[in-house]
Amino acid sequence: MKTYTVTVFILAVALWPWAASAAAPDSTAVQRKGLIGKFISYFDEANKPKDYKKFDFSVIGGPHYSSDRGFGIGLVAAGLYRTDEADSLLQPSSVALTADATTGNFYDIGIEGLNIFPADRFRLAYDINFQSFDTDFWGIGYARERSDANKSSYKYFKLEADLSFTAQVARRLFVGPRIEYAYVNGKHRENVWLWEGQPHRTAALGFGAILSYDTRDYVHNAYSGWYLNLTQMFFLRWYNRGNFSVSEITASHYEPVWKGGVVAALFHGRFTYGATPWALLSTFGGSDLMRGYYEGRYRDKCAMVLTVELRQHVWKRSGAVVWAGAGKIFPNFQELRFNHLLPNFGVGYRWEFKKRVNVRLDYGIGRHCSSFIFSINEAF
Repeated sequence: MKTYTVTVFILAVALWPWAASAAAPDSTAVQRKGLIGKFISYFDEANKPKDYKKFDFSVIGGPHYSSDRGFGIGLVAAGLYRTDEADSLLQPSSVALTADATTGNFYDIGIEGLNIFPADRFRLAYDINFQSFDTDFWGIGYARERSDANKSSYKYFKLEADLSFTAQVARRLFVGPRIEYAYVNGKHRENVWLWEGQPHRTAALGFGAILSYDTRDYVHNAYSGWYLNLTQMFFLRWYNRGNFSVSEITASHYEPVWKGGVVAALFHGRFTYGATPWALLSTFGGSDLMRGYYEGRYRDKCAMVLTVELRQHVWKRSGAVVWAGAGKIFPNFQELRFNHLLPNFGVGYRWEFKKRVNVRLDYGIGRHCSSFIFSINEAF
């Protein structure tokens, strides 16, 4: 499935370095331009460090069009702050709010952030998201999902929240608990048999733990370092329809290769065991993993993804990326075979919205599918 998206304001963003530099030399002229001058000045200053501000907050938004979701308005608000203003070496904490609505009945509202406590002794990460839209389902397992004939429409509603709190127990090593809640309702299902008898509604509450090792020079947009994360979650019958568990591993590395160039590599694996409901099976696609694939088309109990990306600063606040990778879904390790790998390629544009916080426009290509993605922060 192809999704063609045109984001109007990203064109202005791409030309912003030229527009801002043309306007910057004469500040008096900018002031005389009134609202337009203030608008240019706002974005021209957005990525400059503001040590005089305890909370550096900016907003960007604009119209966009998608072939399957129609015309819409998207909004991103991002903020940076330090929990210890006297510690200039402490990485800034972040919070981002996103909102999107389209004429195709797509709604998305979310807030996510990372709070880094003084001396980086503790970290609090949170992500709360609500989505509602008309989408498609191909079944469970590669054999069904590769066939376009199984494409069936349904209404997707999701409310998801996860929270983790970790403590630094050794240099760069963090450990702590995590809680996750998800409510998913798949209404108006076209071909019910593709759900294999599972109910359309799922509510799940899980508890677990995180172990991570983080040497990245900057958590929001790393130029160097390693990030390793192991997560184990348990969803018990007392709240859920059945017992199941989720094991997740993420390993990424960032290496500068020449002036302005960084190679980033990611391995991600998610493995579920037990009575995993259809809505919480492992999948990829969307804005982060295997960009270009329709999110949720390929889903099974287990999934693995490998991606290598070259990130290059181009000019002033503009940059570009190119990536290649592959992914696979499978029911269990006994049936793991490295045939039927799904390829992934893409290119993207970057604009520095705030200091080392990028707005990104990616075009991802997969097997018989492609799409544009507009988002904030790097994919990994």
